[in-house]
Amino acid sequence: MKRRDLLKAAVTLPLLPLLMRGGTALARGAGTLATTLRSRVRPGQPGWPTAAEWEQLKRQVGGRLLKLESPFAPCGAAPSDSACAQVLKQLDNPFAVGDNPALTQTSGWANAWASQPSAWAVAAESAADVAAAVNFARQHHLRLVVKGGGHSYQGTSDAPDSLLVWTRHMNQVDLHDAFVPQGCAGHVAPQTAASVQAGAMWIDAYNAVTTRGGRYVQGGGCTTVGVAGLVQSGGFGSFSKRWGTAASNLLEAEVVTADGQVRIANARTNPELFWGLKGGGGGSLGVVTRLTLRTFELPGFFGAVNLTIKADSAAAYRALIAEAMGFYQRALFNPHWGEQMRFHGGDTFEISMVFQGLTRQQAEQTWAPFLDWVRARKDCRVTQPFQALAAPARHFWDAEFLRKYLPSAIVPDDRPGAPSDHFVWAGDREQACWFIQGYQSAWLPAALLQPGRQARLVDALCEAARHQGVSLHFNKGLAGAPADAIARARDTATHPQVLDAFALAISASGDDPAFPGMPGAKPDLAMARRMAAAVDKTMDALRAVAPDAGSYVSESDYFLRDWQQGFWGSNYPRLAAAKRQYDPDGLFFVHHGVGSEDWNADGFTRLRT
Repeated sequence: MKRRDLLKAAVTLPLLPLLMRGGTALARGAGTLATTLRSRVRPGQPGWPTAAEWEQLKRQVGGRLLKLESPFAPCGAAPSDSACAQVLKQLDNPFAVGDNPALTQTSGWANAWASQPSAWAVAAESAADVAAAVNFARQHHLRLVVKGGGHSYQGTSDAPDSLLVWTRHMNQVDLHDAFVPQGCAGHVAPQTAASVQAGAMWIDAYNAVTTRGGRYVQGGGCTTVGVAGLVQSGGFGSFSKRWGTAASNLLEAEVVTADGQVRIANARTNPELFWGLKGGGGGSLGVVTRLTLRTFELPGFFGAVNLTIKADSAAAYRALIAEAMGFYQRALFNPHWGEQMRFHGGDTFEISMVFQGLTRQQAEQTWAPFLDWVRARKDCRVTQPFQALAAPARHFWDAEFLRKYLPSAIVPDDRPGAPSDHFVWAGDREQACWFIQGYQSAWLPAALLQPGRQARLVDALCEAARHQGVSLHFNKGLAGAPADAIARARDTATHPQVLDAFALAISASGDDPAFPGMPGAKPDLAMARRMAAAVDKTMDALRAVAPDAGSYVSESDYFLRDWQQGFWGSNYPRLAAAKRQYDPDGLFFVHHGVGSEDWNADGFTRLRT
């Protein structure tokens, strides 16, 4: 959506009918919840909990109730204060940011939202702690927020005047040799799996499952992303082209629903809740406290290739893009390859891709025809030479191995006493606390790779590269994946377009951190508007060849107008039914989450019942 349409859209946003399944708005066995709440309360308003009531909640959760304030408060009186200097130093360390309940991994979005801490936080260590927080919020009509990894671009990981359920300390990972979901004995064969608590990051899961356990679990590419949030949003990782989405590999979840009950959700127990958790968006249906995911046999190797090329003319650039897309269709459109090609600057083509199940030599042989084509051109210059690297798959997230053999690829958590196995990929470090100027995504159908349609795709990519530029994330479209991975993904709430997409196109722009109260943080909003307009033009070029393209809920435009259709397509009515079944009073609210059309923009005032 164009920014100039935002105010008009806020008034005229069409409300998609919330179709019901089964003729009831209440869950069978989910308890009876009133649907009369008209507004939530803020500090200082009548009905805000008293000090005695907060103290009672604190006792219920074993003292783990925190009064939050901005971590930049010490900077106001004394910007040179050591406490101020320490928090500023930690802003480029996503582990430190995640360990602070008053911070988020994104500092804000121009003209959209700014990261502000909740009023109070329950530092949950168990499902019982979560249930206590949920019951307290429901009984006192509070705005409730859930944060694990805190990576939400949409600002759903915090909200001022709210009660935060902070799951960071729930990070245990357990492996199973023969897991059967509860109530599924005799219906589901035992299988290898990993149970992961909601506050774990993907580096925690990979350390337990791959480095130590010698298995693979499909998760996110960024190591500091929270497991629970990624699964609920669909969940793509570098190797999704082989093993599908994280959501499609969910076997069972433990979740606290709006009535405060701790429920098990799987294919036979609370099946609609289970389906909704598989890609229906984080924080809309309940608070997930544990997930059990299937695991897979590791391939021999994981690896990566990198290359940058510049073209000397517009004609040469178009020829380069045409060859790249033809080569992708011929040689890379298969389960071995994932991650990105990027087109930007009107002349630059970058490759940053990963592979699985191939040796380094096999990867080099795969790319040889493309490199021969480039060398034969006099009008294309290699500015970063082709490089292929591979390692035994078990060591792909092994910090000790990487420090020894590829130290430049990782950035460890450098705080004293930090776990030695915690690191972020060097390429992800720049996103720590970034301030978003513009961000959009669109799934591109595999039909665009057909010979008769490639020319239009190439023209669109050439036009996109003239503006902000675009990255094609091949692992975030499942066309070309194995049939079993596609079948599992079909049984999730994720937009059905992902099944037929060869890539997710992303165009984005960001700036340095800009938290409210942070010394020196003055976002250049005029620049942000220009960059957002460039993102608009980039994506307009691609939507000309994919006019009905949906968006990935976790990586999308904050201002998207028809978000129900854009995020979930034909799955939205079923999701809306699950929302009314398990949360009829709308306790769980996130921006552009299921059921959020019933509330105003900040989630404090109900617009309709």
